[in-house]
Amino acid sequence: MIRSMTAFARHQQHAEFGELTWELRSVNHRFLEATVRLPEELRAIEPQVRERVTARLGRGKLECNLRFRPASAGGVELSVNERLVDQLLAAADKMAHRLHSSHLPSIMDILRWPGVLEGGEQDFTPIQQAALAQFEQALGTLIETREREGQRLAELIAQRVVAMREQVELARVRMPQVLDGVRDRLRTRLQEVAGNLDAERLEQEMALLAQRLDVDEEMDRLRTHLDEVERVLKQNEPVGRRLDFLMQELNREANTLGSKSADSETTAVSVEMKVLIEQMREQVQNIE
Repeated sequence: MIRSMTAFARHQQHAEFGELTWELRSVNHRFLEATVRLPEELRAIEPQVRERVTARLGRGKLECNLRFRPASAGGVELSVNERLVDQLLAAADKMAHRLHSSHLPSIMDILRWPGVLEGGEQDFTPIQQAALAQFEQALGTLIETREREGQRLAELIAQRVVAMREQVELARVRMPQVLDGVRDRLRTRLQEVAGNLDAERLEQEMALLAQRLDVDEEMDRLRTHLDEVERVLKQNEPVGRRLDFLMQELNREANTLGSKSADSETTAVSVEMKVLIEQMREQVQNIE
C-alpha cells in the first residue's frame, strides 16, 4: 500500500508509575532519518526504538519525543539513616548541655537534614517496557495515518495518469493532420518561389520532414511509462523513488513532443502534459 511520509501520532498512558506521552512526527526525506528524544531515566530504550522504526518504515524524517511525568511518590521507598540521626541527636544533646539549653531539634528539623532521608534506587524496567509497548501503538497509528494519506495521493496520481492518457491520444490523433498541414504549407511556399515543382524532390523533403516530426516513439514511451506508474502504485512497498524516476522520464518525453510540435494544438498538448506531470511530481515527493 502506498504511504505518505507526512503524518503525526500522539499516545498518552496513565499508570501507577506516572504518565507517559509519545509524540511522533514525520515529513518527507530522501532516506530514513529518526531523531529520538527520551527522558534520562528511559534513555536505555533508544536502541530498541530505533530498531522498531527501521523495521517498519522505509523513508522519511521522523521525530520521536517521549515525556515522562512520574507519580507524586515517584515509586521510591524512603528510608531513614539511623546512624546519622544518632549522631545528630548526640551532637544536639552535647550542645544543649554546653549552652545550658533545653532546646532540641524537632523531628522535621532532623528529617530535613541532608542525608537523613534516603531514597532507594527505582527500578525503571517496568516503565521502559511500558514505554516500548506504547511506542509500538504510536508507531502503528502513525503508519495508519501515512497509509490513509498515501491512498489519497495514489488516487490523485491515478487521476492524472488518466488525463495524461487522454493527452497522448489527442496527440496521436492530431499528428496525421499536422503532417498534412505542414506538407500543404511547404508546397504553397515552394510554388511561390519556383515555377516548376519537382514532385519527387518534394516528396523526399516531405518524407524527411515527417521523420523529424514523427512522435510515435514518444507516444509509445509515454504509454509505457504511464503503465508502469499504474503498476507501481499497486505495490506494497516503498515506491517513492521509483515514481520520482518515472516522473523524470515522462517529463523528458513531453519535452521532446513539444520540441517536435508543428502546430498550436500539439504544443498545447505538450504544455498540458507537463502541467499534469508537475502535479504528479509534487504528490510523489511525499510518497515513501
